[in-house]
Amino acid sequence: MDRGTDGGAASGGGAGNGAVVESVAAGRIPLAVVVVDREGLVSHWSRGARRLFGTPKDEAVGRPAADLLPVSGALTEDDEITPYGAYAAYDGLGPDLESSLDGRLSYPAAGRARLSVPGSDRVDVLWWAYPLVGPGRERLLVLAADADGTRRDAAADDTGASEPVERIAPGFALHTDFPGAEDLARRLPEILPSMSVGESARIVGQVLELGYPVLEFSQNERVPVTPDWGVPRRIERKARQERAARAAASGEPLPADHEDDVEDLEYAAVRERLEFLNEVSGRIGTSLDLSRTIIEVSKAVVPRFTDVAGTYLREQVVAGEGFPDGVPDATTMWHRVAVEHTDEPGRWDDVVPVGEAMPFPAHTPFFQCMTTGEPVLVPRISEQMGHMIAAQFEKRDIRPLITGRSMLVVPLKARNVVLGFMILLRHPERVEFNDMDRVTGAELAARAALVLDNARMYTYQESVAETLQDSMLPHIAPRMSGCDIATRYLPGTLLGRVGGDWFDSVKLPGSRTALVVGDVMGHGLNSAAMMGQLRTAVQTMAGLDLPPAQLLRNLDDLAQRLGEHYLATCLYAVYDPIADELQIANAGHVPPVLVRAEDGRSELLDLPTGAPIGVGGVPFETVRVRVSPGDRLVMCTDGLVEVRGEDIGVGLATLCESAAHPAASMDDACDTIIRSLAETFSKAGRGGRKDDVALLMARLGGIEPEDVATWGLAAEPIEVSRARDVVRERLVEWGLNSLADQAELMVGELVTNAVRHARSRRIELRVVRGDTLLCEVDDDDPTLPTMLSAGPHDEFGRGLRVVSRLAREWGASRTASGKTVWFEMTLPRR
Repeated sequence: MDRGTDGGAASGGGAGNGAVVESVAAGRIPLAVVVVDREGLVSHWSRGARRLFGTPKDEAVGRPAADLLPVSGALTEDDEITPYGAYAAYDGLGPDLESSLDGRLSYPAAGRARLSVPGSDRVDVLWWAYPLVGPGRERLLVLAADADGTRRDAAADDTGASEPVERIAPGFALHTDFPGAEDLARRLPEILPSMSVGESARIVGQVLELGYPVLEFSQNERVPVTPDWGVPRRIERKARQERAARAAASGEPLPADHEDDVEDLEYAAVRERLEFLNEVSGRIGTSLDLSRTIIEVSKAVVPRFTDVAGTYLREQVVAGEGFPDGVPDATTMWHRVAVEHTDEPGRWDDVVPVGEAMPFPAHTPFFQCMTTGEPVLVPRISEQMGHMIAAQFEKRDIRPLITGRSMLVVPLKARNVVLGFMILLRHPERVEFNDMDRVTGAELAARAALVLDNARMYTYQESVAETLQDSMLPHIAPRMSGCDIATRYLPGTLLGRVGGDWFDSVKLPGSRTALVVGDVMGHGLNSAAMMGQLRTAVQTMAGLDLPPAQLLRNLDDLAQRLGEHYLATCLYAVYDPIADELQIANAGHVPPVLVRAEDGRSELLDLPTGAPIGVGGVPFETVRVRVSPGDRLVMCTDGLVEVRGEDIGVGLATLCESAAHPAASMDDACDTIIRSLAETFSKAGRGGRKDDVALLMARLGGIEPEDVATWGLAAEPIEVSRARDVVRERLVEWGLNSLADQAELMVGELVTNAVRHARSRRIELRVVRGDTLLCEVDDDDPTLPTMLSAGPHDEFGRGLRVVSRLAREWGASRTASGKTVWFEMTLPRR
């Protein structure tokens, strides 16, 4: 290539306006460079173009490109000109160039033709056309070279050219030592304004390294100037073989360039495909997200390798599930997960929408691909095959989209399992897929399948981890008696969604609520399993209504019995909305924050730290804290406030400050705390957190005294009637007349049982109006009531059945002095 002409400069990546060397030195080939803008006018016409096509630059620039470039004929395999249109007497570069000039082709095209140039003999020409994509006005780059000149250059090289050259493509020679590279890089942006000088320098470097021109129009897209020769290359080779056979039959010598040209062409094509595969491999698999990986694969092959790429995956792959062994069959459901194409927007969307699931019949090429695991090549989809494929699409005619196109179906197979397949289609006017494309497509699919399988396995494992974590963490109601609750759980890393942090809330007698946050030391499945055991134990012991310190003491004993590696921290609090009181005990955990509603002040509660659960031999202490309606309690694990290399005091101070910020809702308040801690550690240069985070926030609403009624009853049968009367009176006073009859009946049953079993002859009845109507009956007998199957003549056993039928919810729990039996009723809508 003539590195001294502006045509040679353009071969490095676009064009330039360097000095012209009129003579063709050995090893240097003039290259005609023409750039066409979006209006179809010539915006650049190199001196090489003037020599090749016979039109001066000043007459060419600004004129329609179709008027200047011969596009009316193409060279056949017999080296004869095939006329096109009304210009049959005029040789031309062929219909592909005409389609490129008209903007109908969105992919690189190439051809070979023989021109009749005024004042010259017929010229054998190689040409390339490249659509340009980018912010500039340029639309098309056309390169052309005198094929006879390339052969003369090769002959000069073979006969002792003194300059060092490297043969790359048929008849082309490249100087490996090019002193004008810097100047070339500086001139490329002159005709491609969207290209920076830095990008130009990199492209020139690639030209010198690869041995053929390269055009780049973004940081991620590259189009080599040795395009897919496909079938024309096979025709050319066949024509050369026929000419060689005729020469041998007539005794004429074999053309000197016969084998070299064919071998060089194939070498360039193979090299291009290897570079293409390497480039695609570098562009896919940038994440373990399945959908993003699919998009990367689709965009990597369109339009460079194909014009349409549809990706189908097995239903279980999309769902992140496992699937049975064996070969897919006609019942296997395949999800269309991506369709990338170069057609006009929306053309494919309605006919083959992404997200659709469907099986494929046994007579289709798709079924053959997915059952054999091998690519299937259909050079052209006939009308019969198009009808057969379209038959499976109900009420949609897909034939106009596929008939006449070349199709390649490649399997997405990893670890000998077909995960899906890609359907690749080329426009009818584009060269058909060939055997080399089949190999390239299979290799591309194999690399893509490996990335997809990694993403699939990650998605599957993530799904298992999330399911396990969800099953272990409670689904806490946002409203408990007298308080609102919001929670957050954040895994320490995306690769380890399961951890040992947990939170919980437990309904207790007397409208109280137990609030729990704990942290098992360690990470992973072992910690999660330990967390599940400890959380279950806390729930069970909370149901016994044990004081916080006693509960932690029992939990510590349990951890020691389970094993020496069972270590955890835990914070256990009981909120009494009637007494406006918190009872809290701490086992080596991060202290909670209390935000006062009166003045918005926040404080870390000063609690005896205690030792972690599992250490043993360390006492725990319960602390009582007075609270007011509207106060907020914030409990969290140390993963929120502590990162490696930073004093935990910084995190605790940020926690107090962020907890005091006003928020529209409890969820917003939790998000504010998490965001503030993340920003604090980020500004300190400590990076992201590595530990799990459990966060529980409770707004302590309290219950007003006028919403609570308590009566002391003697353990006498006559008190049953009195209990009914006082409950009815209070409900009427509260405006709950509609609940009076059923409440009176259920209270009578519970008091009757208490009268029968109480030891001290003292019973307490309490009714609480909150989100529900709560009725509780306390006595000093620790034996919990049991629902019996009463016969038609049995005197007892029907009371609890009546309660279970009429109440929204009911239960019984032991207390320090006996037991509490309770039921709830839904309040009528106001």
